[in-house]
Amino acid sequence: MDGVAVDPPSVARPDVATPGPILFARYAYPPNRLGLCGPDDAPTLHAGALAGATAEVRELARGFEGAYPYLSLIAHENGIADPLDRGVVEAYWLGGELSARIAPRALHRNVGDRFRGRMTSGEWSWLENALAAGSRPIHAFHVLEIFPRAGLMRGDSAPILETIDSCRVRWGRLVSAEGDQVVVSASRLDLVEGVLRVGPERLETVTGWYDGAGLLGGARAGDPISLHWGWACDRLSGSQLQRLVAWTHAALRITNLAI
Repeated sequence: MDGVAVDPPSVARPDVATPGPILFARYAYPPNRLGLCGPDDAPTLHAGALAGATAEVRELARGFEGAYPYLSLIAHENGIADPLDRGVVEAYWLGGELSARIAPRALHRNVGDRFRGRMTSGEWSWLENALAAGSRPIHAFHVLEIFPRAGLMRGDSAPILETIDSCRVRWGRLVSAEGDQVVVSASRLDLVEGVLRVGPERLETVTGWYDGAGLLGGARAGDPISLHWGWACDRLSGSQLQRLVAWTHAALRITNLAI
């Protein structure tokens, strides 16, 4: 899967009807339930992700001090009124054209206003170089380039590589499921000779969204899915998978310049 090649006939269509706020909740809930980011109201966020409580999710989303300003930036720079527009939400979590359009100076201003005071001068200098090298406002950028330097996550810190790998949005392939317990084949990050890379796939068990439409809106064995903090968030189309893989590797290339 690391090579991005996808056999189109085997790829299930994503649940395109899922509204942006609900899609946001399905990615944001896994770390929120652990008390790592966002408002202290995980049950409401969980209920919103399942039942479509859009108004409640919108209110909670504003309290995600890491994600929501990126969503606002992506929306504003693309002339989109709603930061929780589905296209904006997808561009943030997976990468995409809406994020690619953000000028480096706009992202520089955004992260400078929020994070420069949390960094040493050396860390900020490196980040400025990363921005010039092509970083864009996606979740992988925040996880790999901001989080290790700004220390935004609450709670006890696990080893940094394990934490980063749990926090990044990963991809995997569904192997089997029983209720909301899902066995997937997915990769973890490895640090090899000072270089971060996506390692070989291995089996692991995670929890998935299970509602009236079934698991992840009808995901079946062999379908590609996205993963975040031990949770299967969404099933992916071929193009979504390709974008997530490509944007993750682009963020890793920039990160590896500083290791």
